[in-house]
Amino acid sequence: MRAFTIGSLAREAGVNVETVRYYERRGLIRQPVRQGSEYREYSEGDIARLRLIRRAKDLGFTLTEIRELLPAADTGCADGVLAAARAKLTRLDADLEAQQARRERLAQLVAECVDGGPDCVTLDVAG
Repeated sequence: MRAFTIGSLAREAGVNVETVRYYERRGLIRQPVRQGSEYREYSEGDIARLRLIRRAKDLGFTLTEIRELLPAADTGCADGVLAAARAKLTRLDADLEAQQARRERLAQLVAECVDGGPDCVTLDVAG
C-alpha cells in the first residue's frame, strides 16, 4: 500500500494542501497519526475521498451536505447517494425557478426604466 504526504495527497486529488487541512478540521477526511518519519501518511483511500468531495462540490453540494453523503458513499450505498442527489436536484430546481422569477422582474424594471417610467427610481415592479 502506497503512502502519501499531505503535499502528494493534495496533488493527486487535485486540491491544495490548505484544502486538505480544512477538510480534516471539518471532519470530512481523517487526520492520520504521525508515523516514525514524523510525517502524516495518507492512503489511496484518502485520495479517493478527496476526489469524491471535489466532485460533490462541483455538483453544488455544500460541505454539510457532503458530510451527510459520505457515509452512504463509504458503504457503497447507491440508494443513499441517489437520495442525496435527488434532494439536491429538487433544491436546485426550486432555486432556478426563483432565479427565473427575479430575472423576469428585473427585465420588467429595465423595460420600465428605458421607457422613463416612474417605478424605475423606486425599483417598484410587480412580482
